Amino acid sequence: MGVGDIYSGDISLERNMRQVTNPYLPGWEYVPDGEPYVFDGRVYVYGSHDFFGGSVYCMGDYVCWSADENDLGTWRYEGVIYKKSQDPYNADLQGNLYAPDVAKGPDGRYYLYYVLSNRGTVGVAVCDTPAGQYRFYGYVHYEDGTLLGDGKGDEPQFDPGVLVEGENVYLYTGFCARGDKSRHGAMATVLSSRDMLTVKRAPVFVAPGCEYSRGTGFEGHEFFEAPSIRRIFGKYCFIYSSILCHELCWAVSDSPTEGFRYMGVLVSGCDKGITLGGKPSDRPLYYTANNHGSIVKIAGGWYVFYHRHTNGTNYSRQGCLEKLKPENGFIPQAEITSCGSLRPLRGEGEYPAYIACNLFTDTECTYVPWSGWMDDRFPKITQECTGEHPGSFIANMASGATAGFKYFELNSVKAVSVRVMGYAHGRMLVKTAPDGEVCASIPVHYANVWYDAEAEACLPDGVHALYFSFEGEGRVNFSSFRLITEDK
Repeated sequence: MGVGDIYSGDISLERNMRQVTNPYLPGWEYVPDGEPYVFDGRVYVYGSHDFFGGSVYCMGDYVCWSADENDLGTWRYEGVIYKKSQDPYNADLQGNLYAPDVAKGPDGRYYLYYVLSNRGTVGVAVCDTPAGQYRFYGYVHYEDGTLLGDGKGDEPQFDPGVLVEGENVYLYTGFCARGDKSRHGAMATVLSSRDMLTVKRAPVFVAPGCEYSRGTGFEGHEFFEAPSIRRIFGKYCFIYSSILCHELCWAVSDSPTEGFRYMGVLVSGCDKGITLGGKPSDRPLYYTANNHGSIVKIAGGWYVFYHRHTNGTNYSRQGCLEKLKPENGFIPQAEITSCGSLRPLRGEGEYPAYIACNLFTDTECTYVPWSGWMDDRFPKITQECTGEHPGSFIANMASGATAGFKYFELNSVKAVSVRVMGYAHGRMLVKTAPDGEVCASIPVHYANVWYDAEAEACLPDGVHALYFSFEGEGRVNFSSFRLITEDK
């Protein structure tokens, strides 16, 4: 894959958009596990709700954001749509709202399916609009009233994904950790669309966990969690997080409940599997952990929604998106970018450092380097702790730390400035490839307030990535950078 492959073809939609950056929501918002849908010309994303500095997953109530399908650069906050206190089993608030999904029923109402962190059953809420106030509706249950997940032989329910077709509702659930032989794989359960709750056909397994994958074709990319279901290429497309955690994989079948074949990786949170600019495919370029998301068709193009990890922990995750390039029944793996694999960002003006899609040091590390709250050998995307919506930045860049941003349409850039702070002395090197030639060398000095440092640059014209590497003593915090052109 090359840079030209990302931007080839019809980009008329992108020309009409404001600039799209990852994360696509504001830097202070943390909505992972995104399930995107288009309803009446707007894209709605439903997910769980993390907090900055959170100590566990999914500490918040469900919120929703939406965007005009022709402008993925402008998102509207729809507010809190469902509170964890609304579930009758959660009066003590000990259960957090894990990853949900939403489906439009035959009656025109919208049904939100979810699982609490301390229960293995599926709750359902309902609303007359995509992002209004959902109210508790009931629990998925068998005809005798037994809740799905509590029945004899049931495996615990987790991460519901939903597809409505005619009289049937296909509910996909499951979680399979390595070494746990009590969990077999992802499950598909058929519900009645008359009430969206009653089980018509008991669960069957559609994708294996790693303890039961031998001979299935899923080996090495077995089901872990995050089941989601879509239709593409005239087939049922099952999207899930694999046992490697950082990748979203896909499988297809002609049936919603059997015969799924593993197809590949849609996106990796650290770009493993991507060979670009001399990067080996197994080299990680971001600190990752679990992943969860899905695909959606927006204004004629296909996109994958996923999430990234920030603050040096597993528990402050932010939603990202990339445009896909499906062709002839196959979807190549998407590269993670700062621009959503859409139109390159303009090669002028100021950009926040938190939109970095790559973050790494000379020490390869795939997963979030956990040690207490943060292993101080590694940089992290974090935010200031004051103000209603405090600013985000990259912290703890020691010598050899690199932040990468992809991609920009560069034209006559004469200088680059960086906004930095910290007890550090050295220089910020600007390159167009992780191991490329230095195009600018910006002096950095000790400072306890943010300040701007600038240097001349010899950046080539055209579509390029930008990599900022610190070289020197101490650790620097990196807030933003500015591309200065000859006519400014």
